[in-house]
Amino acid sequence: MTHSLRIPDLTIPARPARTAWPAGVGPGDAGDPAVNDVDVIRVLGEARLAGTVHVVGAKNSALKLMAAALLAPGRSVITNVPRITDIAIMGEVLRRLGCVVRFAADDPVDPMVARGGVERSRSVVIDVPEQPGAEADYDLVRRLRASICVLGPLLARRGYVRVAHPGGDAIGSRGLDMHIAGLARMGAEISGEHGFVIAEAPDGLHGADILLDFPSVGATENLVMAAVLARGTTTIDNAAREPEIVDICTMLNRMGARIEEAGTSTLHITGVRELRPVRHATVGDRIVAGTWAFAAAMTRGDVTVTGVDPAYLEVALDKLVSAGGLVETRGGAFRVRMDDRPKAVDVVTLPFPGFATDLLPMAIGLAAVSDGASLITENIFDGRFMFANEMMRLGADIRTDGHHALVCGHERLSGAPVRATDIRAGAGLIIAGLCADGVTEVSHVHHVDRGYPDFVADLRALGVEVERGTAPEEPDLAI
Repeated sequence: MTHSLRIPDLTIPARPARTAWPAGVGPGDAGDPAVNDVDVIRVLGEARLAGTVHVVGAKNSALKLMAAALLAPGRSVITNVPRITDIAIMGEVLRRLGCVVRFAADDPVDPMVARGGVERSRSVVIDVPEQPGAEADYDLVRRLRASICVLGPLLARRGYVRVAHPGGDAIGSRGLDMHIAGLARMGAEISGEHGFVIAEAPDGLHGADILLDFPSVGATENLVMAAVLARGTTTIDNAAREPEIVDICTMLNRMGARIEEAGTSTLHITGVRELRPVRHATVGDRIVAGTWAFAAAMTRGDVTVTGVDPAYLEVALDKLVSAGGLVETRGGAFRVRMDDRPKAVDVVTLPFPGFATDLLPMAIGLAAVSDGASLITENIFDGRFMFANEMMRLGADIRTDGHHALVCGHERLSGAPVRATDIRAGAGLIIAGLCADGVTEVSHVHHVDRGYPDFVADLRALGVEVERGTAPEEPDLAI
C-alpha cells in the first residue's frame, strides 16, 4: 500500500516506518529518525477528518514528573509517557545527573496506543542515586526549557544546584524571576554567572508564604518540588491550576509529600524529611486532544478523542459549540462533529481554566476558515503570533496588533510551503493545510516531533493523504 499524494509532480519518497524502541533505548537515541532527519510533512488539502484517535500522556506533565523523581532515591516508574524527542532530552538530563534511565513498554499495551505495531507511549524507569549531580548542562537545557524544573528538586535534595539558563520555543519571553524570588523566600541564595543560575541553601530550605505575580506553571512546579522537603509549611498564592499541576502534586503525595488544595489557586505544602520512589501514570494530553478537536471542526469532520478528561477542555469545546459544532462528552473521551462551515468566534487565552495559549494556533486556523471575523487575544506569551506570517502564506487574512489578531475567514485556504516556528504552530499549520486546495508542505517539523507522537500516523488513520520525507538539501550559494 502506498501513501504518496495524488499529485505526481509533488510527491516525495514515503518516510520509512519507525521501529519500536529497543529495550532500554528511548526516543532521541542514535538511529531515531525523529531526531536525526531534517524532515517535511506534506498534506493534501480539502480533507475531512473522521474516526477515532487516542491521546497518550501529556508532555507538559511527563517532563516534570521525571524531574520530580529526583526527590527520592531509588526506582520510580512513570507510565503513559509520550514517545517524543523532549522526553529523550529530559532522560539525558537525568542521566548526566547520575540517574540510570531506561524506557520500557507500557503493560498492557493498548492497541489504540500501539497503532501499526509502534508504541506511542512508554514507561520511563528512573533509578535515582543517593547523591544526584547538581549541574544541568547548557547543551541540553538550551534545547528543552522544561529542564529548568530540575532546579527545585535538586536544591531540595542537595542544597546546591547549577543550571544553565534555559532556551525553548520562540514564542516570547519566559523569565525565571518568579522561580528565583520564591526560592529566595524559602532561604535560597541565588546568583548567576556565565549563563548559569546558581542556587544554594547549605542549611536547607524553610517554609514561606509566596505570592506569585502571575499563575506561572513552571514557577509553581519548581516551588512545589522545593517545598516538599523544606522545614515547615509553604503557602503558594496565585498558584497555577492546570491539570499538569494536579498531576505532579498527585505523584508527590504518593511519594509521601503533604500537599493540600491542588487544583486551586492556593497551595499548602507541609515539608517532610524524605520521600519514597513511586509508580505513576501520566495524565492525558489536553493540548493534543484539543488539537484534534479543532482539526475536526476546521475540516467539517467527525472525530472521537479518547485518553483525556474532556473537563480539561471545557472552554475550548464550548468555543467549538459556539462555532456550530456538535460536542459529546463522556468519561475519558469526547466527540466533535462539524457539518457546516464554522461560524466565527472570538478567543481570549488565559491561564487554566481559561482557553489554553497552546491552542491559539488552532484557534487562528479555525478563524481563518470560519464565516465572519474573529478577534483572537493572546495574554500569556508576547511572541505567540510569530507564526501568523506562515499562516498568511496559506491565504489566511490575519491582521495583528500587539496581543490581538483580527482574522477574517475564507471558505478555503491555498496550499503553499510553510515553516513551523514552534511545536503548536507546526501542528496548526499542518491542520490548516487540510483546509487548503492543493498540497501544503510544512518544514522544520522537528518542532512537531517535540509534542505530537506519530502525528502523521494519526492523520493517516483519520483519512488524510499525508506523507513525510527528508527535506531537499539547500543549494550551495558560496562564491
